[in-house]
Amino acid sequence: MAMRPPVPVPTLSRRAKLVLGAVAVLLVLFTAIGTLTNVYVDYLWFDATNYTEVFWTELQTRVLLFAVAGVATGGAVAASIHFAYRFRPTFRPMSLEQQNLERYRQSLEPRRGLVLTAVAVVLGLFAGFTAQSSWQTWLQFRNSTDFGRTDPQFNMDLSFFVFDYPFYRLALGFGFAIVLLALIGAVLTHYVFGGLRLQTPGQKLTAAARVHLSVLLGLFVALKAVAYWLDRYGLVYSDRGDVFTGASYTDVNALLVPKTILVFVAIICAVAFFANIVVRNFLLPAAALVLLLLSSLVIGVAYPAIVQQFVVKPSANEREAPYIERAIEMTRDAYGLSGIEYIDYAQDTTGNEVDPEVVLAELRNDTETIPNARLLDPNVLSDTFTARQQIRNVYGFPEKLDIDRYTVDGETGDYVVAVRELDSAGLSENQSTWINRHTVYTHGHGFVAAPANEVVAGSEGGEPNFTTRDLPTRGNIPVEESRIYYGELMQDYSVVGAPEGAEPREFDLPEGGSDERQINNTYQGDGGVEIGSFFRRLTYAIYYRERNFLLSSAVNEESKVLYVRDPRERVEKAAPFLEVDGDPYPAVIDGRVTWILDGYTTSDSYPYAEQMQLGEAAADALTGTGTTALPNETFNYIRNSVKATVDAYDGTVTLYEWDQEDPVLQTYMKAFPDVVEPRESMDDELVGHVRYPEDLFKVQRDILTRYHVDEPIAFYEGSDRWQIPDDPTRNTDQDQPPYYILAQRPGDDEASFQLTSALNAFQRDNLSAFISASSAPDTYGEIQVLQLPGNTPFRGPGQVQNAFTTNNQVRPDLTLFESESSNAVFGNLLTLPIGDAGLLYVEPLYVEGADESGFPLLQRVLVNFGDRIGYANTLSEALDQVFGAGAGESATDSDDIADTVDEDATPEVVPGGGDGVDAPGGGEAPVTPDMEQAVVDINAALAALAAAQRAGDFAGQGQALEDLQAAVDAYQAAQQAGE
Repeated sequence: MAMRPPVPVPTLSRRAKLVLGAVAVLLVLFTAIGTLTNVYVDYLWFDATNYTEVFWTELQTRVLLFAVAGVATGGAVAASIHFAYRFRPTFRPMSLEQQNLERYRQSLEPRRGLVLTAVAVVLGLFAGFTAQSSWQTWLQFRNSTDFGRTDPQFNMDLSFFVFDYPFYRLALGFGFAIVLLALIGAVLTHYVFGGLRLQTPGQKLTAAARVHLSVLLGLFVALKAVAYWLDRYGLVYSDRGDVFTGASYTDVNALLVPKTILVFVAIICAVAFFANIVVRNFLLPAAALVLLLLSSLVIGVAYPAIVQQFVVKPSANEREAPYIERAIEMTRDAYGLSGIEYIDYAQDTTGNEVDPEVVLAELRNDTETIPNARLLDPNVLSDTFTARQQIRNVYGFPEKLDIDRYTVDGETGDYVVAVRELDSAGLSENQSTWINRHTVYTHGHGFVAAPANEVVAGSEGGEPNFTTRDLPTRGNIPVEESRIYYGELMQDYSVVGAPEGAEPREFDLPEGGSDERQINNTYQGDGGVEIGSFFRRLTYAIYYRERNFLLSSAVNEESKVLYVRDPRERVEKAAPFLEVDGDPYPAVIDGRVTWILDGYTTSDSYPYAEQMQLGEAAADALTGTGTTALPNETFNYIRNSVKATVDAYDGTVTLYEWDQEDPVLQTYMKAFPDVVEPRESMDDELVGHVRYPEDLFKVQRDILTRYHVDEPIAFYEGSDRWQIPDDPTRNTDQDQPPYYILAQRPGDDEASFQLTSALNAFQRDNLSAFISASSAPDTYGEIQVLQLPGNTPFRGPGQVQNAFTTNNQVRPDLTLFESESSNAVFGNLLTLPIGDAGLLYVEPLYVEGADESGFPLLQRVLVNFGDRIGYANTLSEALDQVFGAGAGESATDSDDIADTVDEDATPEVVPGGGDGVDAPGGGEAPVTPDMEQAVVDINAALAALAAAQRAGDFAGQGQALEDLQAAVDAYQAAQQAGE
């Protein structure tokens, strides 16, 4: 047969080669410049925040894994291909198959070095990029810390499963990939160059090809033996049990031993392949491979399936009982639920419901919980805060406000708090130029707080009583540094700083009542990255693609650039080994506004613990509307191991070791020494503001709906399951969020700040349990579960909400409030345990205008206990309707906070609030007799004005205003005379 002439290889012209080369060089150059710029900007941020150790450790670990995986993969595949080519046969039989392959050989021969290098580089880069993303797995393995507890099946410390096992699996996966790619490369090379002849009569493999492929197949099967060995430990993650996670009856009794047998069968099979180097016959390894396949199917698949079907399923509740006990214990431990206090609530000693008369007596005498019942819903009042405290359009408040507690005048109360942040979205068109957006409007200003159980009752309805407010900030929470350069609304970068003596550029405070009058300042904090040099300005010009870094006079030798300004993003960047709670909250610590955040360490490798999706488990009706959703990653272990703070002025990030017994955090602290500070270094005032984190609580309550059951059979049958109620106030099928309240827990002597949630019976709307987690420093983290009677006679949140909206007194008002000009807005439906008596529901009802300028104002308060409903203007009146006349007054009458502040009451002026009045330049001036008389006249004029307004006497109002002006003038004249 005549041999076909080889097909000529197409070639490129010299010009085309130059153009393609130039394009390739430019692509590589731009990619390199972009990558290096991003890395350098990251480094500058870490350097400015004093977290360069995190930057270098992560970078070095990524580079190490990239290099090892890339060199191992690319090198092994290249070596395999080179070996196959090196030992190619010199003479090949002349067959049609070989003639067809000749064209490829001729094409490859001149370029084989380039092709081999390209294959090695591409596979190496792919493997390197894949491996470097597992840098945390390597650091955990390298710095493993013992848990001090062993698993119930293998009696090995849990650290093996959490830290070592994932790395072994990772390494094994790369081993399989490398051998498989090397095998594919060898087969293709041997085939192209004649070492493997599929269609040619006679010998199919050359001796070199047989040895080469036997070694690779032997290595692959040897790795399979290792995989079978690791599979034994992987049984602790089995999902064969229908209702629990971990090794089941079938796994332990019908799969554990077969997995061990398969290890030895795989080893025999691997030896058979290696023996083929000498024996020169594929029958032996082929027989061994068939034995391995049959064994894996018979004893690894069929036998466990038979045992599961015919031994376990007929009596699964009994067969699986010991393994369910393991799952319950390990899951509780994995989610931090081992030390829960369960209380049979609202029941007498026989388990029956408490006598209603006893309940009413205890509720009427409550002095800790009802007086602190929260009337302000932080999830509703953002627009109200904006309407009353925005001050200027450049400021704004987050969509969801926060709850914290403060001790004022010796009394502790919970407050709705927020910081007045810079809101870039609120800038007008002329305010949105680069200069204005990035160098003038650089920060927010002020801290706003309102007692959560107090409203102002006036002509416009009930609005928050802002006890800390305005600009400059004033009120009962002293704030020394109220400028906000880091906050939840700040997504843009800002360029700050100016030479000494230069005119301040940054808008700081509005002055007086005119928008044109303002006070400017220059940032003096330590935050930000210095960009005084030309090279750094060029770097940020490339990074932000903004030429003004090089051209604008606003960027000078003293300039700094502030970026990564969201507190959550700053903590995530400084501590990439943490998951950060979706709801940072501000607190005033030592006079400075400080963001407090909760950091979680997680793992997906805790044995016997149920696995969940983090984002789904921590979601509720508010997620995405004021709180950030956590990433939807698989996990089955979580600890609130770190409390983090971010200074709102200079952006300082501080991490504190909160959970001192968490092995995962201790492992990372070995990898990143000196990054996390000891718990003892936390200031007492800071400790007094830490809260039990919401996302952790949501995960834990989800687990508790199933794992509160101790009895394995009851757990298997699901006869006592709970479920999280839907949020009834938002008409959604999403979970009701947990609520922070200040209340007295059963067994406690006084009220404490806690995070709470109601739980319904499974697929029923009746209440089954009430969970609370303490945020008090002395009892922080203690979880208490109030278990209601088994027949669940108590209404759940949905039933209570339905009772409210269908009530004869409520329905007409809802029709009135829901009109073209207004909307009714239900606030948070709070569940309040009152001593040992029962659960009281309290819900505020707001009304807001339907136009864009409308904002919610409290109009009514709804109360429910049992089948009794109260609906009134105030909490006291609503309680009277439920428990009888006088109950509301006795329950809400306390020395700390009233339930309303009457805006119509005649105000009284007290000069100086002390022994003197403020004098110019500071200090106090003495109060003179003329000043005291002027104050008396002012108060008299105010009283007359209020009386004239109530009577509709316009002439009296005019006279009162004239008297008031005269009294004020007299006071000012007396004050000046006294100076």
